[in-house]
Amino acid sequence: MDNQDIPVIDLSPYFEGTQEGKLKVAKEVDKACREIGFLVITGHQIDPNFINDVYKVSQDFFDLPEKEKFLVKREFDDEIRGYSALEDESLANSLNEETPGDLKESLTIGPINVSDDPYFTCEEAGPHFLPNRWPEKPKNLRSLWERYFQEMTDLSANLMRIFALALDLPENFFDDKIDRHISMFRVLNYPSQKNEPKEGQLRAGAHSDYGSLTICRIEDKPGGLQAQNSNGNWVDVPALENAFSVNIGDLMMQWTNDEWVSTVHRVINPPRSKAEDSRRQSLIFFHQPNYDAMVECFPSCQSTSNPAKYGPISSGDHLRNKFMKQTTYDQ
Repeated sequence: MDNQDIPVIDLSPYFEGTQEGKLKVAKEVDKACREIGFLVITGHQIDPNFINDVYKVSQDFFDLPEKEKFLVKREFDDEIRGYSALEDESLANSLNEETPGDLKESLTIGPINVSDDPYFTCEEAGPHFLPNRWPEKPKNLRSLWERYFQEMTDLSANLMRIFALALDLPENFFDDKIDRHISMFRVLNYPSQKNEPKEGQLRAGAHSDYGSLTICRIEDKPGGLQAQNSNGNWVDVPALENAFSVNIGDLMMQWTNDEWVSTVHRVINPPRSKAEDSRRQSLIFFHQPNYDAMVECFPSCQSTSNPAKYGPISSGDHLRNKFMKQTTYDQ
């Protein structure tokens, strides 16, 4: 790879369970994370028919009248769950670049099946385990989304184990840092664009993700996902059948002292010639470690000549700080 392309990595050898297979995948992932911070994974063990069911039920939600979608609208800035309407957010704001609101709408949930253990209800837990806002329609959305959240939780745990091997850490190094994670599942709907976007307005402005990793099911439609490579060029992320795009986030970059790259990415507008039939939808799982997991540079990633670039920060504080910046509306 010459830093221009996003690699496609088959995870099957890892799931076969041999040490040789696991290390082969870890080496490929390490290379991708160092060079561009993005990869496309196949062999992920998730039923494609189930993924399509989640896609379809999500599409049915976004097809509802606006007044019904607003019944589950986010109520305050750091709630991090519920419905957000077109132009409610500007992701570029998280990198301190002021732009018009993004041309997307979303529905987001957080952790499911949360117990009443004090860990989840204490002040330190903040908003991370608040009840999810489930729409009444479509009827089967909740059951499908809850299963998807669990499937993504399991896949993320395996990816974190691959990350550990890639970083010469014990395979289960991250397990106790993600066993009560504060991840989000968000579906983004990008409507067809009948009107010309405002100056500087995109479907999703340029930004980096905040957590450990992101798993995304994207569509091959006009106006898609792009990542910025090390040469500063925008590279299309391939939308392959039965595959997911994966990228690392800011916390993983901090853990590795910038040896792995949290790549800036965006979703561009479709060409005007294709804009009126350009609706697309993305299923996105933002994996975020436990809110009290402290993120600080691994000893192996620092030295006297290469000291740690970042101070320690908890996963929860980092997420809240970033998320607040992207909101464009007042509650």
